[in-house]
Parts: sequence; structure tokens; C-alpha cells
Amino acid sequence: MLSRLAENLYWHGRYLERAEDLARLINVNAHLNLDLPSGLSAGWEPLVRITGNAARFKAEEREAGERQVVRFLLSDEANSGSLKATLENARENLRSARDLLPREVWEQMNGLYIKGNEQLTGNLSKRRRHEFLRELILDCQQIAGTLLGCMSQDHAYDFILIGRYLERADMTTRILEVRGYDLLPDDIENLSPYESIQWMSVLKSLTGYQMYRRHVRLRVNGSDVLRFLLRNDQFPRSVMFCLRALEALIEGLPGEDDQALRAITRLQRTLNETKLVGLRGEPLGKLMDKLQIELADTHEAVRQTWFPSL
Repeated sequence: MLSRLAENLYWHGRYLERAEDLARLINVNAHLNLDLPSGLSAGWEPLVRITGNAARFKAEEREAGERQVVRFLLSDEANSGSLKATLENARENLRSARDLLPREVWEQMNGLYIKGNEQLTGNLSKRRRHEFLRELILDCQQIAGTLLGCMSQDHAYDFILIGRYLERADMTTRILEVRGYDLLPDDIENLSPYESIQWMSVLKSLTGYQMYRRHVRLRVNGSDVLRFLLRNDQFPRSVMFCLRALEALIEGLPGEDDQALRAITRLQRTLNETKLVGLRGEPLGKLMDKLQIELADTHEAVRQTWFPSL
């Protein structure tokens, strides 16, 4: 398989995962603001930071209200990481490699792009926005399910999975960094009830609430949520699960890359050795920064080994 096609499939995996994660983030944040009591709000600006677009958002001198942030994240032409642009990139990368895929996958991706482009071009009411994003999440999962059930499990599929798991691990660390760093203001007398609501929103942002309750079976609290989302080796969106999946996929590729495997090993060691009890605020932010740097190193090692510049 040509390195160009491998790179297209890798980026399709990343962009499709990114679109699903962004849609879920927006819906969960809207529900969180409804669940919190009057006078207390999680705000919308944290979503801009989670997606890594804070500098671009501030450069436009916008207010960080719901309407401005949602428009910026969904369809703003000035935001190359918007949902609209992400769907376009997912489709374009798949189009370039569609001969390697089941025809149904291309049809589903093309249909998702067309529907998304139509919906995001106009103004979405809150109700329509919620329904559209919910359907988009299901459409992304349908594409992933069709790939699993209908595509040959060869190296072409491996590169899609590598992109998906790298993106997923990165998003988990970003959500934990932002939501764990400034979860709630310090001047509230009794934080416990509100912290539980916010940590539940972190889990729901990763579709992890029900699985957390199944594995942990305790009241939702920060230390247990961190342990579940960072170390659990059975939940598909935990960082450790993603790392072990990446390790197995990279080991099976031709021209195995020691640099990528070393970065993954460092990540696993960091996760296993870090004390998570009571971790929040700046120490949690530093840990997430370290994990994101190692994930970026893994991406760079994959790029240099299998997608060399022509």
C-alpha cells in the first residue's frame, strides 16, 4: 500500500473521531449548564480550550457566550478545526483511498458530509442543534461499525485505527486537563454536589458514565474518574486502552518503528506510576500536558516512518 494512501486513511480515522467527540462535547456541555443551579455555570469557553483553538478564538475578539462559541466550533470559516471543516477533511481523506474500502463506507461518509454541510450552513436552533449532533454521533459510529464488520482487517484498516486511537487518547487528556483544572470556582461553600455533576459530565463527554458505574460502583468523584479514564484497560476510550491498542497495531505493521513504541511505553509508565488520588488543578494540568506531548511524539514517529514527505 502506498504511503500516501496510508496517510489518508490515518487522517480519516483521526478526523472522524474528532467530529464525533466534538459533537458530543457540545451536547454534554449544554446539558451540564442546565443541570447546574441558577447562578452557577460551566460556561462555553472551556470547549474552545479543549479543542485547542483558544488563541484563534481570542484573535477574533469574540464574547465567550453560547451562541458565539457554538458557531465558532460548528461552522465558522475562520476556524479550520470546526465541525464543518472536520467533516470535509474526513470525507476528502476517505475519497482519496475509497478503492481500498467497502463501497457502503464511502456512501455513508459522503451522505454524512452532505447532511452536515446543509445543516451547518444555516442557523441551528438549540433543539435542532441537539438532534443534529446526536444523529451525527450515530452516523460516525455507523461508519466505524461498517468498517469493522465489512472491511478486510489488513494494514489499511490498521492505519484507520491508529488515527482513531491517537485522536481518542488525545481528546481524553484534553477534556481532563480543562475540566479538571478549573472544574468549579473555589468560593463555593459546599463543592461536593456540584463536583459530582461536573465529573459526571466529563464521563458523559466520553460516553463513559454507565461503564464507570459498572466498573467502580461508587459515587462519582474525581480520583475514581481519573483512574477510570486514564488506567482502565477495558473501557475503549480510556488512555490506557488506546495505548495498548496502538502498541499492538504498530507492532504488526511492516517497518516497525521503535521510536513510536518507546513513546507509548513512556506513556504507559507515566500512567502507572502517577498518584491520582487528590490530583487536580495545576498538577493535573501538568500531567495532561506531559501525556499530550508524548502522544504528539507518537504521531510524529508514525508520520516519519510510514508517511515520509515526497
